[in-house]
Amino acid sequence: MSKYAYSFDEGDYKNKKLLGGKGAGLCEMTKMGMPVPPGFVITTEACLEYNKNNKLPEGLIEEVKQNIKKVEQKTGKKFSDETNPLLFSVRSGAAISMPGMMDTVLNLGLNDKTVTALAKSSNNERFAYDAYRRFLQLFGKIALSVEEQKLDQAFNEAKEKHKARQDTELNAEALKEICQEFKQIIKDSGKEFPQDTYKQLELAIIAVFKSWTGKRAVDYRKEFKITPDIADGTAVNVCAMVFGNTGEDSATGVAFTRDPGTGENVLFGEYLVNAQGEDVVAGIRTPKPIAEMKQEMPSLYAQLEEVRQRLENHFKEVQDFEFTIEKGKLFMLQTRNGKLNAAATIKTSKEMAEEKLITKEQALLRINPEQIQQLLHRSIDPKTKKEHITQGIGASPGVAAGKAVFTADEAERKGTLGENVILIREETKPEDVHGFFKAKGILTSRGGKTSHAAVVARGMGKPCVVGCESLFVSESEKTAHIGETHITEGDIVTVDGSTGKIYLGEVPTIDTGFSNELSAILKWADETKRLGVRANADTPQDAKKAREFGAEGIGLCRTERMFNAADRLPIVREMILADSYKERAKALEKLFPIQKKDFKEIFKAMEGLPVTVRLLDPPLHEFLPSIEELSNEIEQLRNFKHLLDVMTNVPKSVELKEEPILKKYVQMIKNMGGELAELKDHKIWDKILEQEELTLKKVRALTEVNPMLGHRGVRLGITYPEIYEMQIRAVLEAAAELIKEGKKVHPEIMVPQVCTAQELIWAHEKLQKIKEETEAKYETKIGLKFGSMIEVVRACMRAGRFAEIAEFFSFGTNDLTQATFSFSREDAENKFLPLYNTRKILQDNPFEVLDVKGVGRLMDMAIYWGRKTRPDLKVGICGEHGGQPKSIEFCHYLTLDYVSCSVYRVPIARLAAAQAKLKEGKEDFLYKYR
Repeated sequence: MSKYAYSFDEGDYKNKKLLGGKGAGLCEMTKMGMPVPPGFVITTEACLEYNKNNKLPEGLIEEVKQNIKKVEQKTGKKFSDETNPLLFSVRSGAAISMPGMMDTVLNLGLNDKTVTALAKSSNNERFAYDAYRRFLQLFGKIALSVEEQKLDQAFNEAKEKHKARQDTELNAEALKEICQEFKQIIKDSGKEFPQDTYKQLELAIIAVFKSWTGKRAVDYRKEFKITPDIADGTAVNVCAMVFGNTGEDSATGVAFTRDPGTGENVLFGEYLVNAQGEDVVAGIRTPKPIAEMKQEMPSLYAQLEEVRQRLENHFKEVQDFEFTIEKGKLFMLQTRNGKLNAAATIKTSKEMAEEKLITKEQALLRINPEQIQQLLHRSIDPKTKKEHITQGIGASPGVAAGKAVFTADEAERKGTLGENVILIREETKPEDVHGFFKAKGILTSRGGKTSHAAVVARGMGKPCVVGCESLFVSESEKTAHIGETHITEGDIVTVDGSTGKIYLGEVPTIDTGFSNELSAILKWADETKRLGVRANADTPQDAKKAREFGAEGIGLCRTERMFNAADRLPIVREMILADSYKERAKALEKLFPIQKKDFKEIFKAMEGLPVTVRLLDPPLHEFLPSIEELSNEIEQLRNFKHLLDVMTNVPKSVELKEEPILKKYVQMIKNMGGELAELKDHKIWDKILEQEELTLKKVRALTEVNPMLGHRGVRLGITYPEIYEMQIRAVLEAAAELIKEGKKVHPEIMVPQVCTAQELIWAHEKLQKIKEETEAKYETKIGLKFGSMIEVVRACMRAGRFAEIAEFFSFGTNDLTQATFSFSREDAENKFLPLYNTRKILQDNPFEVLDVKGVGRLMDMAIYWGRKTRPDLKVGICGEHGGQPKSIEFCHYLTLDYVSCSVYRVPIARLAAAQAKLKEGKEDFLYKYR
């Protein structure tokens, strides 16, 4: 028979998957000799058994009773005793910390008789009934499923009746009344409050087990990709109660061994005198900064400083710990690895390595590469003249602006529709977590930096302001106000999680640069990694930013992005609509100097580094309006022309100019050499109508059943060779001119959508001819590499032959994934991929995380055959997977030379590449898919 319960002095800290993180931490602190109240852990296996069979595992309750006897012996108290009762806290705890996502019950063991005993033994009737009302409120909600709002409303009405602003102002008689009211609400809800304390414990254990499959816990695991192989089921921690609400010499708090917001090496946290732990983490009351304890309780503050040092030295990690002070004595109730935001993670990694607490390698591995994205957040422009309307406590840095919403459900609904929203609450509850995921920022009027809202927001990297006490929130009316300033649902609000300032409306922001700590960490990463990291950049501005972020070149410069600029699109359309080679060449002549100038600027920005230019890839119809759009406009034009025919008094041109349909055509008339005064001339409209109908005809001719597999890439280049000729010449002349200026340039040209070696040979011959002409024209040699995109399945199969011509391969894994799965990305992601992920048909979205078993195998074969032909073949990846950490790790194991990703993911890729190198040899990664 399995063992389901372990006392704190026998559990193994290393077995977090069995004991959960909280239970493992309590066991380890007990073994360290720290002041932990006695207790025991019920394993995650018991949770899985319960959720599988809908009943507690056989033998569990007997093990629970045996462990209770051990706690009784250690405390000198007895469970259910009517003279000196032992009470328990019953708390969840998965292998991975999920703050506030599962249930907790405090003060378990109180009933109508034991509460009297507690009052006598403590000589404090108010304390006893405060504990009882807390237990009834939590137990009723969690174990008996009583509507929380009814209990809260009754409590608030009682406070109003007794004129108590804070819970602590209620006397014993008032608390007795509240206890009776709570029991009546439970009874009216069709439930019976159990006076049997063992029954209470059984129901509480079941409630915690059930909370593992509750909505908020499931949503949290889904958001943070906590899969069963990482954490499955929650443990239950049954711990002897210690009380922070026995008077002014008692307190409760949450602390971190370093500041989780900044990483500063100081004791950080908050506490409340005469309170229990839920008051702090739930944000019910705004607590005091822990620094104030230095004056209020100096000896206990000194003990916490000692605890801080011991915990960090032992666990080699920033710790988040909970404590209670009962009548001047300190007790430790939890320790776990602290959830830090990106800035704090980076700073603590650097400083802990410099302090020799951890190695540089450990410093690099403790950072989630995705967190770096948070450090690239924008901040309020210091030049802004907009005044903030109020200020709270900045709990999670960054700036977010969006429409005010007052419920988590509304935040989820609007966020899912793509709207930016700010979730405003009096206080947040764990049940609000689904709204957190979709909100851009969070604002609460209560709570502190260790409240649920702050902890979860920091973990997500979302801007959060808490404890904004001047903010009065009415969820029912969907409004909030600060003095005379009112915020209604839908109003735009800006929150600054760094300063705690709140603004009405959207405020200008600016980019933030790298901190010294991030620069140092990325320098360590560059010294460690093998993979090169390049950027996907299409403009000189992107190229400059990429270099700032540490890119070692450009792995993908998409020439079509240059075509989409407002001043170029009309010329591109002119080229597409041309009826002859001569007309097309004329349009290309206009584009040539523009493209050359772009390439020169990009080469300058990347001087000394390689720049890989991809020749035109998308089908031509993408540069034209859609059939529907053109049809609608032609219909409007005909209607307008008819209107002109029947009008007796034609308005002046300036009035005509205001007509919506005309706004688009004013510039067209100018381009045709017309004057705005001619707007009333019917001939000009005949000409415009004719041109639009010609465009529609061309769009229809270019329309394809499946454009992703149609006339695009090299197929387009062979059909219209003058397009590729212009682009190749622009690249080469830009390079030649810079070489003549003494600049070091390393251009590379690659051909998209290649499926046969004959296509590659055609393109290579074209390139060689233009290269010779350009070198002769500028009297200089141009160092140029020629390569092929590998994004067609057949290209993978023919990689050995391709390598006879190409000097490098670049995997276009977006298209290769579509081809391998036979998925249309847009359709798949909108219709069935989420369901495939939920039902575990696919573990990941293959367009986000590289599919190692299918696409990965094709890549592996292509690299093998390519390098067999050309041992020095350079291989990279330029799809979106090039910036995804798990995919980067796979690219490292495949021995690619570089990854290329979007500009703002370059720092992420640098760190992920270093981590891949550090993990090398620790597991046979490739074996997983062979």
